[in-house]
Amino acid sequence: MARVAVVTDSTANLPPELTARHGIQVVPLYVIFGGDRMVRETEITDYPAFFEELRGAETLPSTSQPSIGDFTSVYEPLLADGGEVVSVHISGGLSGTPEAARQAAQALERDGKGGERVRVVDSDTVAGGLAMVVLAAAKAARDGLTVDEVEAHTRAARAEMKIWFALDTLEFLRRGGRIGPASAWIGSTLKVKPILSLEREMVPVERVRTSARMVARLLEYARQRHESGADGWAVQHINAPDQAARMVEGCREIFGRDALVVSEVGPVISAHAGPGMLGVGSLPLRFVE
Repeated sequence: MARVAVVTDSTANLPPELTARHGIQVVPLYVIFGGDRMVRETEITDYPAFFEELRGAETLPSTSQPSIGDFTSVYEPLLADGGEVVSVHISGGLSGTPEAARQAAQALERDGKGGERVRVVDSDTVAGGLAMVVLAAAKAARDGLTVDEVEAHTRAARAEMKIWFALDTLEFLRRGGRIGPASAWIGSTLKVKPILSLEREMVPVERVRTSARMVARLLEYARQRHESGADGWAVQHINAPDQAARMVEGCREIFGRDALVVSEVGPVISAHAGPGMLGVGSLPLRFVE
């Protein structure tokens, strides 16, 4: 049976040691500075400098999905020896990345290079949520399942995965035009710290007024997830290491185990969400262990 390879994109922000351990291939999105300088997200490693530029920018950097060619260059060698691919990506409600992946698979199929053996999964999430779904795909591939079974396992994991995240402000989403259903909160609410979930687009949950309450409310949500039996957890942040450390400490106590993923969210999502984002999510352990 041909091995199933797992591909994702850089917005999962999986630590390199995890992608290496599980053999996960990463296709980077792009950050565009000043409308003309395009940089692969994975090439931006000085996050403090990026955030400093972000805070002072009159015009926020824009972002771009990978090209079809970016995907075919990753898929083609995986397919060349008869392999199969499950490619799991950022929500199509936020990015054209899943569609670019589909078009790449179709192009390879037309060229007789095995594109029909690629399954593209739109995760309807991003960052920590995407990371957990990708780890579920990697687990199924590691177990030797067929490409269709790996896809089904990945989709089932996504159905059970939930994530909340809090923003220091809605200002960056407003400026970037990515506010979606949370647009009703624009205006006087820019001074509060909104908590949202992500189901294809960002969905408002509630608003809090202090950072301490933000962390406390996210920990309350983590406890709810533990009580529901979803003990595979992740914490991610944007330029908020101290708050993230408190979240990790609290979640270890709640879940009684270490996280699947703890990492800092990269420049593509940071350009839209802004510094200060903190998120926690989980899914049942059976999907990843």
